[in-house]
Amino acid sequence: MAIRVTKKCCLLSTLGVLIVAVALTVTLVLVLRDDEEIRETYRFGASSVELWLEEQPDHRYVLSIHRGEDTLQRITLDHDFTDDSDIETFPKGLRLYGNGHNVEIRELEDTAGFSYFSITRTLRKGQIASDIVHLHGSGDDSADGATNANPLHWYGGPEQMEQYYPIEQLRFDDYAYITKELHSAAIMERYWVSTAGVFFYVDKEVPLFIDQDEQVLRFTAKKALPYYTYDEEFVFNYRVGVASDVRDAHQRAVERVLNQPVDIPDERMVRHPIWSTWVRYRRPISQQTVLDFAREINAYGFKNAQLDVDDLWEVCYGSLTFNSITFPNVTEMTETLREMGFRVTLWIHPFINKNCDPWYTEALSKGYLVKSHNETIGYNTKWWNSGENEASYINFNNPDAVEWYRRRLRELQELGIDNFKFDAGETSWAPEDPDIDGERALLPSSQTVNFVRMCAAFGGMIEIRTGWGTQDLPVFVRMLDFDTRWGWNNGLRSLVPTLLQMNLNGYPFVLPDMIGGNVYGDDILTKELFIRWLQASVFMPSIQYSKTPWDIDEESVTLAKKFTDLHESYSDYIIQRMRLAVSHGTPVNPPIWWLDPTDKIAQTVNDEYLLGEDIVVAPVLTEFATTRDIYLPKGTWRDGNTGRMHEGGRWIYNYTAPMDTLPYFVSATFQAN
Repeated sequence: MAIRVTKKCCLLSTLGVLIVAVALTVTLVLVLRDDEEIRETYRFGASSVELWLEEQPDHRYVLSIHRGEDTLQRITLDHDFTDDSDIETFPKGLRLYGNGHNVEIRELEDTAGFSYFSITRTLRKGQIASDIVHLHGSGDDSADGATNANPLHWYGGPEQMEQYYPIEQLRFDDYAYITKELHSAAIMERYWVSTAGVFFYVDKEVPLFIDQDEQVLRFTAKKALPYYTYDEEFVFNYRVGVASDVRDAHQRAVERVLNQPVDIPDERMVRHPIWSTWVRYRRPISQQTVLDFAREINAYGFKNAQLDVDDLWEVCYGSLTFNSITFPNVTEMTETLREMGFRVTLWIHPFINKNCDPWYTEALSKGYLVKSHNETIGYNTKWWNSGENEASYINFNNPDAVEWYRRRLRELQELGIDNFKFDAGETSWAPEDPDIDGERALLPSSQTVNFVRMCAAFGGMIEIRTGWGTQDLPVFVRMLDFDTRWGWNNGLRSLVPTLLQMNLNGYPFVLPDMIGGNVYGDDILTKELFIRWLQASVFMPSIQYSKTPWDIDEESVTLAKKFTDLHESYSDYIIQRMRLAVSHGTPVNPPIWWLDPTDKIAQTVNDEYLLGEDIVVAPVLTEFATTRDIYLPKGTWRDGNTGRMHEGGRWIYNYTAPMDTLPYFVSATFQAN
């Protein structure tokens, strides 16, 4: 049962008197100024969490979350509620109102060790509301930017090209929270969780923009593009969960706001590497090239999950029809590949270029393309294989367009294509302000959802690269294209943080990008970068090659076989952890703090990861490095290279790791299948 106490006091500053209001529940209000101050306390009886709602001198209110003597989190309701604001109580909650805003704080759940509540207000078109999450917990951020002695750390938020970890290092300015190609933000879950054991989830229907600096994360709700702007009112609602620690908070969030997968993807994609034509051959691709590539893979003794025929195999972009000049007999090709032990997938995208007739004209005439409310924009868009305004985006919010698209893919399968690699799908590729069907509050991001759900209907052998509340799909989600470089700027150093980011957003079936990245522009793939990239990927769910080790030298072939075999030797365990993701919602590759959520060192380690709870992986991610420092989390660990035993909760300094060595450690209690 929640107990609520309100006490209002006034103080004449000339008397210098301090009035202390003491309620029967020992809730204290201290009034230190000469006008009226309001504090309301709401207590969760089972979890012993308290919410304090306090007025500030500028008529803003701060909601603080307390457990015992600890202040876990502060949230500023960033609105001038004026002098006539007030708080009223109702069963299971509080209501704050003033100056056109009516904020409701409602208990959703109260159990031993967990409290859960929502913060809601309904806004009229033209209104803007912002709430500030103080990233350092207490909210006592100093003017000079100094942080608390014991700062919080944060996880979740958007996938980014420069994926820092923990995410309080990220910066945003009025950032529309939809899936987009900008910054590689293909996964945009509205979920943040802190080491205090507090998580935030902003509902999908909210037209959300975020700002973030070193002190605060600001949630802003406003009816502005790229969202649907024609409603007269909208709801700003988010939910807050308070658990015992960050691991418990994440598990509670999985159960309540993040979907968990209903099944695992294709097991062969776990056990053996995927081979792509993209980096090695670019575009266009040909039937002979594909067959030659397959023969080379077999000749060098490598296994395969499948061979992906990448860009450009079509007559024109969007035709979904093989070019008969470069692919004279597709059925013969797929039969030959099958005899060689290969399955075949095909690179697919959701665009259709205007010069791709008769397919473009058919799609346009039947209403299968996304149109903007802005007549000047019309159906026009641009992607990486078109000029400005020279392409359109398939409208996956239109069931007839989905069926048209799906039927054409089925016709490709009749030629022996086993399945597909689905690229793009982010909302921002469509024309701005789309005039399409669907629940208005979910526009425009419902386009992403409908696209990936169409893709997933083709089964667990596919890959996609974007998601929004689609963690339930039993498919691999690929990291966006990495550049071929060391360092954080979308290079190798970003690989592990991106893996952790995707897992903590509820996407455990991560497909790393191709070994060595995409070799764009002036990028150079060195032997060292190739091998270190491969090592970093070994204990991730899958391995994907495009640039081949024999393109480098014979030693690279030997090392690639060694680490590919190492991955295969743990594939049963990877699949076991995938099944646990289905049954319990646990990450396949969690951060190392997963084993001890209170370990303050582990909370910030961003160049190591776990496979399940039994393997610590500490790849070398720095150019020319042959040693590295390794932090082992709680437990007893056997060195995977030397067999030496180590106790966790401490550092191993200057661990020797020449180019043929991947540092990893296996739990002393681990039993191989």
